[in-house]
Amino acid sequence: MSQLFTPYTIDGLTLPNRIVIAPMCQYSAEDGKATDWHLMHLGNLSMSGAGLLIIEATAVAPEGRITPADLGLWSDTTEAALAKVLNAIRLYSAMPIAIQLAHAGRKASTAVPWAGGRQIASEQGGWTTVAPSALPYSPEEANPIALDQAGLDRILHGFVTAAQRAHRLGIQAIELHAAHGYLLHEFLSPLANTRTDNYGGSLENRMRFPLAVLAAVRAAVPNTMPVGIRISATDWISGGWDLAQSVVFAQALRELGCAFIHVSSGGLSPLQQIPVGPGYQVHLAETIRAETSLPTIAVGLITEPEQAETIIANGQADMVGLARGILYDPRWPWHAAAKLNAQVSAPPQYWRCQPHGLKTLFNTH
Repeated sequence: MSQLFTPYTIDGLTLPNRIVIAPMCQYSAEDGKATDWHLMHLGNLSMSGAGLLIIEATAVAPEGRITPADLGLWSDTTEAALAKVLNAIRLYSAMPIAIQLAHAGRKASTAVPWAGGRQIASEQGGWTTVAPSALPYSPEEANPIALDQAGLDRILHGFVTAAQRAHRLGIQAIELHAAHGYLLHEFLSPLANTRTDNYGGSLENRMRFPLAVLAAVRAAVPNTMPVGIRISATDWISGGWDLAQSVVFAQALRELGCAFIHVSSGGLSPLQQIPVGPGYQVHLAETIRAETSLPTIAVGLITEPEQAETIIANGQADMVGLARGILYDPRWPWHAAAKLNAQVSAPPQYWRCQPHGLKTLFNTH
């Protein structure tokens, strides 16, 4: 029996299998509002048969967007736009849906990737960025403003109200974005955080604000709504955030009721040296899972069904995340189920497409 296609329960939310669609920025919103692109994109993925669909990084404040085209959830209008998308999807798909709540910190105010991705100056339609310390992501960028206590309080409130909006929308789980060099990751890493107050210096201090956000969001929504987090387990730079610190952070998260941890890496600095290859981040997830017992999502060049099956069967992670691979093949779970002699859910409109010899591929009950 395929372990990849066994159900898995996170804080009362049962996923039909261990395949997670990782959040992937689409840079297709209008003033933070979801558009018809999101309806097509998420609607397509909701038919894939995966166990969980995580909506892309969604900014909790306008200045927390990576680009002006980022999705947001900070107002009644952004909430209403996302509701339109979700209501349409739910007419035809029962796939569990989560959302990643984010603040880009010093990596905000940039052009969309296909327009170069460079930081946009305020006079060109960008905005002033904020961060733990007045250190830019790269030398050619403007210094961000170091957050004071009022700024921290405002951002924490943004996460809380966005989480409450997500719950009101019927979204079933929340993932906080503390990876890839964005604000919460910036607090964790000594390369981006050189503060001398209670939010900088020691590991305990650098963890303080991300832990406060997790605790506040956890308290703001019902216990039936899992609240997890995505981290970069290492900066891939000597002297930066690393796996040992990630284990300590994960243990503290678990004590606060964190439901799962989604283990990625990198993104804090252009100086990173990442040994990219198939499954290159899986060992990070495996270590954190072993040291903390937190439900863990492994991600990073997991492309083959047999590869994903081995990760689950060997106990390296509880779930596997797919990103670019499922954009390339939006029916990846169907094809994986066919290879692994398993079943997958599909809409009845598609049941007749099962290839000859695979007449039990779809769960038709």
